[in-house]
Amino acid sequence: MSARLNSAQPYVIGLFRIVVGLLFAVHGATSLFGVLGGAAGTNGGTIPAGTWPGWYAAVIQLVAGALVLLGLGTRGAALIASGSMAYAYFDVHQQAALWPIQNGGELSVLFCWAFFLLVFTGSGAFGVDRLFGRRTAEDAGSVAEQTPIAA
Repeated sequence: MSARLNSAQPYVIGLFRIVVGLLFAVHGATSLFGVLGGAAGTNGGTIPAGTWPGWYAAVIQLVAGALVLLGLGTRGAALIASGSMAYAYFDVHQQAALWPIQNGGELSVLFCWAFFLLVFTGSGAFGVDRLFGRRTAEDAGSVAEQTPIAA
C-alpha cells in the first residue's frame, strides 16, 4: 500500500500546488480587480492602489499564486507567499486574539503552512519547473559527456 501511495506522491503534490495556487491567485484578484464579489469590506470594490499592507498583499497573492499554480519558480514564490501569510496572521489577526479560530486568521495560517510545505516539496508533477529541471539535467549530461577529464 505504501509503495502505491509513494508512487502517486508527485501527482498529488502537483494537484495540491495547483489548487492552493489557484485559490491564492483568486484571493488576490478579488482585492485588486473587484471580481467575484470584490475585496472584503468594500461592497464589491477593490483595495486602493498602494495602501499598506492590503494592496501589496493582494499583489503578492496574485503573482505568487499564479507562479505556484503554473509551477514556475515554485519554491521561491511559495516562500514569499508563506511569509506574507505569516505577516498577515501575526500583524493583523493575532491582535484580536491568540487562536486562529478566535481571530479569523484560519485562512492565513492554512495558506502559510501550505506554501511552507511547497517550499520543501517543490512543484511535484505538472509543473513548469519540472520541464526546466529535465532540460537542465539533459544539458548537463550532454556537456559532461563532451568535456574531457584530465587526470
